Amino acid sequence: MNTRAFTLIALLLLAGCGEGTSPGTDESSTRFPDEITAINELPSVFEEGLTPEQKADLLKKIMPMADDGLSPEERFLKLRQDAEAGDAEAQTALGFLFYSGEAISRDATGKIMDYDLESAAGWFHRAAEQGHAGAQFNLGLMYAEGHGVPQDPAKAVEWFTKAAEQGNVDAQNNLGVMYLVGEGVPKDMNKAIEWFEKAAKQGNEEAKENLKAIRAAGN
Repeated sequence: MNTRAFTLIALLLLAGCGEGTSPGTDESSTRFPDEITAINELPSVFEEGLTPEQKADLLKKIMPMADDGLSPEERFLKLRQDAEAGDAEAQTALGFLFYSGEAISRDATGKIMDYDLESAAGWFHRAAEQGHAGAQFNLGLMYAEGHGVPQDPAKAVEWFTKAAEQGNVDAQNNLGVMYLVGEGVPKDMNKAIEWFEKAAKQGNEEAKENLKAIRAAGN
């Protein structure tokens, strides 16, 4: 659940962690469609624009235990146990399940919730504090969008930076956008280009397009 990125043009977000639109968009417009997704499948909203190879890679990243031979119930229980024991990878995967709605939660009245963004943010935070780059990236997205936590561009930059410094390519691209538009940090074209170049060197297509747009504008 760690491959989602801002693009420079229109500040959009691509497939990955918590799907949505640009920061500041009303949350009601970014909720997932109602659908039942098997434990070893991606929700359809995550698959848009991805090749079969990219889908397989994304599934491995966000659901590392999807091919372990366990039933969905057994897998979730084991994942929860591992997460509660402090395993950062399990915490990140569990956060994704709560974000996507595959893990069922109930509100204070006992009503089943479609998505539990607060629980997702909580599990991402536990893993992020342990230095898990994917969780740091995911938490940055949640702060950027105000999903499960108060919208806070500065905190988004903080977590994107931690992930980007560990080589997370999507965090590098997102950080470039934040510096470019001055979200959570003062505008800094040089830093934006620096982070776009780091992401582009790792093959990130969004970063490459962002660099092209900057150069086309004469910067």
